[in-house]
Amino acid sequence: MIGIYGGTFNPVHYGHLRTANEVKALFGLDDLRLLPCYQPAHRDCPQVSAAMRLKMLSLALGEFPELSIDKRELERQGISYMVDTLASLRKENTNTPLILFIGLDAFQGLQGWQRWQNLFDYAHIVVMTRPHFEQEKLAEFYLNRLVNNRQSLKDHSNGKIYFQQVMAVDISATLIREKCLNNESLSDLLPENVIKYIQTQHLYRV
Repeated sequence: MIGIYGGTFNPVHYGHLRTANEVKALFGLDDLRLLPCYQPAHRDCPQVSAAMRLKMLSLALGEFPELSIDKRELERQGISYMVDTLASLRKENTNTPLILFIGLDAFQGLQGWQRWQNLFDYAHIVVMTRPHFEQEKLAEFYLNRLVNNRQSLKDHSNGKIYFQQVMAVDISATLIREKCLNNESLSDLLPENVIKYIQTQHLYRV
């Protein structure tokens, strides 16, 4: 199975990295790909260039070599629509189960995504939840796809939805950018080589 974990990674931090590492192990994935977005559909374009965000991801994976990077959205440029990305991945991996990992906030806004129903034509969706999460009543569209064990995802190449609790990592890119702006320590929030890159490039200072 191949997992996809998308984001702007502006910047990448331990919240991303440790969660990605956790789900890779939980689901026994052959590959977990961090997928940097070129331009989000529902947010402003990141103030840090795609090349710099990719560089930070590459540096971070020195500490997390079990993860990989998929650059297709950066190479495609323009607004990044996940449905197009999954379609291209499916062409390359005809029968391999693909899993798109998203957070609860993203799931709650999923119906605002471009051709969101077609996401299931190409991949499973795993919603990553935090401890004490209580699942709300799901729409019929989701209920018909809901599975209650991870093995079911291996038995099908796409089309299912699963809720997986992950460890809470209370770090956000917004917090890091604020700390940079205020010249505060970033220790323990992201890998040291990424911190050094942010400092030497004077990122997130305005």
